[in-house]
Amino acid sequence: MKRTLAATAALVVLAAGATACGAGSTVDTGAALLSALTKASDQTQKAGSAEVAMSTDLGQGDPIAMEGTFAWGKGGGMAYDVRMDAAAAGMSALVEGDKVRALLVDGAYYYNVQPQAAGPLANKHWAKVEVSAVLGEEAAEQVAVSGDPTSGLRGIKDAKDVEKVGEETVLGKKTTHYRTTFPADSLGGAGEGLANAIGKDFDKVTMEIWLDGQNMPVRIKQDMGAMKMSMDFKKFGAAKKITAPPAKDTADLSKIIEEQMQGS
Repeated sequence: MKRTLAATAALVVLAAGATACGAGSTVDTGAALLSALTKASDQTQKAGSAEVAMSTDLGQGDPIAMEGTFAWGKGGGMAYDVRMDAAAAGMSALVEGDKVRALLVDGAYYYNVQPQAAGPLANKHWAKVEVSAVLGEEAAEQVAVSGDPTSGLRGIKDAKDVEKVGEETVLGKKTTHYRTTFPADSLGGAGEGLANAIGKDFDKVTMEIWLDGQNMPVRIKQDMGAMKMSMDFKKFGAAKKITAPPAKDTADLSKIIEEQMQGS
């Protein structure tokens, strides 16, 4: 179980969309393109939540599929309540069925597991892992302050050499497809934390975004070398508040995961 929870938890950096991307770069795009990306960024920020279907390939086996609700508040940060493939996440031994429910709340991941007979998960239905235990303090702070599943839009509108690929139909909607590539070091601590979490370095990030006629994202893809993510936005709008499970029914595995990460 060396990277079971750690690798799964690292999904948040991909989902958060590289908030630092293109920082300090010069916009090298037309006014119309910049306007569309700016509107998309503003509108998704205001939406506050979305129903999302996501697939992430960490380069360590089968892609991990997850589906559910992502939410982000006015002050930034992100929460989610999703169900993901247990086998691909390496968690089949801890759950019944083929899915595991996962939460991200207040800077910590929670995984709904079957209570174990002994060990840290004895008589507990939830395993907790602090984001900082997986990605480090700097990346955890970045997620807490500005992470949300569409924050990549805030970066891509400031990136240089943004390319308008063309018009395409995605999920039954007419969309405009954009692409940009930027250095991995522009991700700051988030990029370093992700590379450490999955044990693979990368030197650049390619981001692709498909916007519909209302300048709302329909699909976002990121390619970080061996790591690849695709996120489809099924619906934007209000979502129920996502809260942490009861503390008395939760085992905190943060120290265990942190030690695994340091020893890897």
